[in-house]
Amino acid sequence: MPRARQARYYSDFKKLEIFMRDGFIDRYSGERLVFPGVLKVLSSTYPGEFPYHKNGKMTLGHMAYWHLLPMIDHVEPHAAGGRNEDGNLVSTSMMNNLVKSNYTLEELGWELHPVGDIEHWDGLTGWFRNYVGDHQHLLKDQYIDKWYRALNRWDGR
Repeated sequence: MPRARQARYYSDFKKLEIFMRDGFIDRYSGERLVFPGVLKVLSSTYPGEFPYHKNGKMTLGHMAYWHLLPMIDHVEPHAAGGRNEDGNLVSTSMMNNLVKSNYTLEELGWELHPVGDIEHWDGLTGWFRNYVGDHQHLLKDQYIDKWYRALNRWDGR
C-alpha cells in the first residue's frame, strides 16, 4: 500500500529559515550557496549576460542558478515518506536536488555536510539588503521584492 504523503509547500520565509540555519551551505556538497534575490538582481541588472528563466530552464537561464541557487530537499526522500520536518529538510543547489531526486544518501554514497557558520558566509544577504535598499526600483520585480520582504522579516525575528 502506498505511503500517505504530506503536501510540499514552503513559504519563502520557511525556505529562508532553512537556508540561514544551514549557513547557505549545500548540505550534499559542502559548497556555498547564494541568497536567491542576489542572483535575480544580477539578472535584472545584466539580463543579456546573466539571463533568468522563471522555470529554471537550463538552456535559457544562466547556469549559476543551477549551481548557486539554494533549494530545500528532503534527506529522506518525500516519495519514500520523508517528513516535512525541519530535521529532514536541508539546503542544496538546484543541480544536486535534481541529481539526488528520490534516492537516499546511502544509495548515492553521499554524506550530509555540516551546517555552515552564517557569521562566516551569509549567502550575500547583507550585500542584497544594502544594494536593494539603495536601488529601490529593483523592488518592482516581484521575485526580488518577495525575497527582500522575507529577509526583512527574518531580521525582525
